[in-house]
Amino acid sequence: MSGAACCDELLPYEVVDDAIPASLTGAAGDPARGRSIVVNRQFTCLLCHSGPFAEQRFQGDLAPSLAGSGARWSEAQLRLRLVDAARLNAATIMPSYYRIDGQQRVGDAWRGKPILSAEQIEDVVAYLATLREP
Repeated sequence: MSGAACCDELLPYEVVDDAIPASLTGAAGDPARGRSIVVNRQFTCLLCHSGPFAEQRFQGDLAPSLAGSGARWSEAQLRLRLVDAARLNAATIMPSYYRIDGQQRVGDAWRGKPILSAEQIEDVVAYLATLREP
């Protein structure tokens, strides 16, 4: 899988309060595929986050642990945090994984493309929702 998601136009979504209630794709994601994205260093999750990933030797400590994500946030809340975390905290260092407008300091490989596709977002949401233990 390449680092950049498919460059098709972004699918529309609606933000309600602190969440995106509806799946971006209209379907549930695959937790196994979501886990493989989270632990793949190409997508940078573990640069800042830690979690229940015993096979990953180096994990970040700049952001909250992903352990217990599914107990702390609903799937809808997780979805917005992945799609555009800056909507919740303008000063966040977390990338907006499903946004292409207003981005600064974007590498050439990512310019005009979301970091993750809608399907990949749903896969990561499905995986993070399974993480119930702190």
